[in-house]
Amino acid sequence: MKRLVTTLALASTLVGAAWTTPLPYPSAPSAPQVDVIHGVKVADPYRPLEDPDSPATQRWIAAENGVTRAFLDAVPQRDAIKARLTKLWNFERFDVPWKEGGRYFWFHNDGLQNQSVLFTASSLTDAPRVLLDPNTLSKDGTTALNTWSVSLDGRHLAYALSVAGSDWTEFHVRNVDDGRDLADTLRWVKFSGASWAADGSGFFYSRYDAPKEGAKALREANYYQKLYFHRLGTPQDADVLVYDRPDQKEWGFSGEATRDGRFLIITVTHGTERKNRIFVLDLAAHPIPKEGRVDRACVTPLFDQADAAYDFIDSDGERFWFSTTWKAPRGAVFHIDVKHPQAADRTVVIPESRDTIEAVSLVGHRLVVQYMQDAHAAVRSFTPDGRDAKPLALPGLGTVGGFGGHRDDAETFYMYTSFTTPRTIYRYDVATGASSLFRRPKVDFDARRYETKLSFYTSRDGTRVPIYVTARRGLRRDGANPVLLYGYGGFNIPIQPAFSVGNLVWMEMGGVYAVANIRGGGEYGEAWHQAGTKHRKQNVFDDFIAAAEWLVKERYTSPKRLAILGRSNGGLLVGAAITQRPDLFGAAIPGVGVLDMLRFHKFTIGWAWTSDYGSPDNADDFKALLRYSPLHNIRKGARYPATLIITADHDDRVVPAHSFKFAAALQAAQGAGAPVLIRIETRAGHGAGKPVTKVIDEVTDQWAFLVRTLGMTPTI
Repeated sequence: MKRLVTTLALASTLVGAAWTTPLPYPSAPSAPQVDVIHGVKVADPYRPLEDPDSPATQRWIAAENGVTRAFLDAVPQRDAIKARLTKLWNFERFDVPWKEGGRYFWFHNDGLQNQSVLFTASSLTDAPRVLLDPNTLSKDGTTALNTWSVSLDGRHLAYALSVAGSDWTEFHVRNVDDGRDLADTLRWVKFSGASWAADGSGFFYSRYDAPKEGAKALREANYYQKLYFHRLGTPQDADVLVYDRPDQKEWGFSGEATRDGRFLIITVTHGTERKNRIFVLDLAAHPIPKEGRVDRACVTPLFDQADAAYDFIDSDGERFWFSTTWKAPRGAVFHIDVKHPQAADRTVVIPESRDTIEAVSLVGHRLVVQYMQDAHAAVRSFTPDGRDAKPLALPGLGTVGGFGGHRDDAETFYMYTSFTTPRTIYRYDVATGASSLFRRPKVDFDARRYETKLSFYTSRDGTRVPIYVTARRGLRRDGANPVLLYGYGGFNIPIQPAFSVGNLVWMEMGGVYAVANIRGGGEYGEAWHQAGTKHRKQNVFDDFIAAAEWLVKERYTSPKRLAILGRSNGGLLVGAAITQRPDLFGAAIPGVGVLDMLRFHKFTIGWAWTSDYGSPDNADDFKALLRYSPLHNIRKGARYPATLIITADHDDRVVPAHSFKFAAALQAAQGAGAPVLIRIETRAGHGAGKPVTKVIDEVTDQWAFLVRTLGMTPTI
């Protein structure tokens, strides 16, 4: 630890210096491209960067990475930061166990393994054995387990692998007894789980047609998802088509078989919209045929209006339980007779409350409901008809997950985490409501020296917004602290307290970590989400800017010591913040961001985001998007904060063209000497499944960048 302090101090004169001279950025490929959109001329000079494989783009990528590496590698403390991150990351990590067919399954990482390993055992006291180790599948750790499902008899594991971070996955099937794979291989699967038939004969999954020969699989738009049944031991081209809709190219499907094998629940989604349809296939009346397809007329609508979110929980014969936002923006639970699906026949068993329902499971003959209170967790259990509410005591302001299982199970497991508590696993006795510790990781970090405070601030339009601030106890609020503000604000996704080794090291270095729970997320239900969508998207940026202003007002920091970070939709947030208020921040890190709001819908799954953003093809939406699109609001000569743009060459969700064009434009426009860098990871995607070695390298570069650009003199 002393070495890190000493090394950081050596660079104090370097990092405190004012930026006067721009870095020698490479010339980006360009063309005189001007689009006319709804009568408006829109220049897009860096359009050639949309082709990541062209020789010109490849040369630019290499040159930009060279500039970035030279800048970051020159930071004297970088090696010490990486050493501390690596040491702190080297701790055992456990995931929540689950049980199928009399066997337990769980994931475990011994510390620095690139991917966690799946174990199984007949009991929790037996010696476990490895069922699947993704670390053995590639030398660099970039082959990751994307999704998995165990058959109800515990005999087979269906699992999907992702390579180099791609959203495209390939399904395989493993025999649990001997650990060997069957010949079954399923390709061109994306955004799909696997749901086993009750008899274990096969599973339901969703896929797209194979891309046309010569098509760019990592860039072309994905339409016409189809639901299939794969029977074990047969080739993929023999899979039975269960449901598709050629008249609805944007609909997505997922199938879930009820545990009794009676019904198939088909959830129908439209992009990322938090409203869905539910269709039902009576498998007793209409069994899956041996070949061909299921007659579409056999699939009947249960909820066909897409007027709310409907999430299937469980069934008992013809009685189904759903969690929903129907007439309950913060969530409720009802049950219904599948033969009488009319709205008037829905029986609400858990009504809407002040808290937001995040997840519900029916286990041990109890409905276990995970709530959010001001973005932190609360848990209560009820009888299936909504009586006898029992709260679960939690250690503090944190997040929970788990509570899986089946209606007859006597036990379940869950995890608890917070900003300073690693994922700790508990066993929950459903009948008594008692929790017992199952696994607690040991981390080389003294959490007692740090504290998390929940506060509230007022946004531009008077909305009250929560903010979490985590820092050393006794922090001096003198306006001099380096603060990292994180946000997301989209797609009904709540940002809850979570443990991060990277954030711990940031705080050890003297930094403060803040999370603003802005509109657009799911912290306060669907109304909170909708308040940050489409023509109301500016509320998200206003909330984030107001959080930054509050941190300055409360003397946590000052603009020159304030950094912001966000990924994906959060990358859009950071891009919009620095183009709207460049004076408010000392540094910014937009990661894998959606930064071109006029062309996002033309690549891979981007069209699905129009439920949150609106569509550039709509004249009114176009006007709203153009007003805040980060790429199109860069002003020549403006003094932008130091910026480190992060992307990956295999990101096929938010294609790297967003970051490429934004970096080229921001470098060309920068009116100050503050650096504008882009870090382009290779053999990596949007973030899921990224190996630990790559994660440590990326976080190291982020903190080295902030130490240098914020003028930090860290202490530990």
